[in-house]
Amino acid sequence: MQPTLLILAAGMGSRYGSLKQMDPMGPNGETVLDYSVFDAVRAGFGRVVFIIRRDFEDAFRAGVGHRFAGIIDVDYAFQSLTDLPGGFTPPEGREKPWGTTHAVWCARDLVDGPFAVINADDFYGRDAYLRMADYFRQADATPGRYVMIGYPLENTLSEHGSVNRGICRSNSAGLLEEVEEIINISRDDDGVVRGSNEAGERVVVPAGSPVSMNFWGFTPDFFPAAEHGLIDFLARRGCEMKSEYYIPAAVDSMIRSGTAECRVLETTAQWFGVTYPQDKPHVVASIAALVAAGEYPARLGASD
Repeated sequence: MQPTLLILAAGMGSRYGSLKQMDPMGPNGETVLDYSVFDAVRAGFGRVVFIIRRDFEDAFRAGVGHRFAGIIDVDYAFQSLTDLPGGFTPPEGREKPWGTTHAVWCARDLVDGPFAVINADDFYGRDAYLRMADYFRQADATPGRYVMIGYPLENTLSEHGSVNRGICRSNSAGLLEEVEEIINISRDDDGVVRGSNEAGERVVVPAGSPVSMNFWGFTPDFFPAAEHGLIDFLARRGCEMKSEYYIPAAVDSMIRSGTAECRVLETTAQWFGVTYPQDKPHVVASIAALVAAGEYPARLGASD
């Protein structure tokens, strides 16, 4: 079975200021998503599921989804504030989505085989998709055996503002032991990289730390496991207006409970993203360099 690619595209890009999934980055108007799907197809993925919101469904289908007709099977899942397990309901006035674990859980009825998860606005590079696809081809379908593509933190920072990252620690066997979600990471004036932990403390983060850029590989048992974690999360923090349940936190909880293991796959791929509008020139220049080097064709078929 060819794996499915779940693409997290429900965010409107609050820090970026627009629906950046539709922003042209390539030499002929290609978006970052065009390159993601191109890399996924040539690595052996057979289907893509976009996780979006109902309120921009028509615009997304017209501006993004149609680009991949005839290239790969496309489907859509919808992240909704009110689609919650355990009978929970959002607090009155909440507008913020429930985070990436909830977004993946919203695709539970559309996926019945191995799948990878990526962000819609991140460029992960060809090698990352090849490594993920190779893992799926070689690994068995034992429940609870997951995989993560890891990048060094220093290669994922933005010069134009802070970022959020899952800081990872793995053992000698290459298995993830712990993921700590650190937010508002930036290089301070003294050159030291710092971020805020879950307790709100400002802590030093080693620049070479391996981080999760939300490129994960899962088997379908992740959905009921995520639901269990969501119920616990909602019981503890569901009354908050901006609480989010991130994939690294969910995987970390599963590892700690002994219900899952996660292998870290190191990649030589070049990662870059568009967290802030000022990041765009760097992304455009980086893609142009990859095209010039022959890594990608001058024009992708998805953009014709």
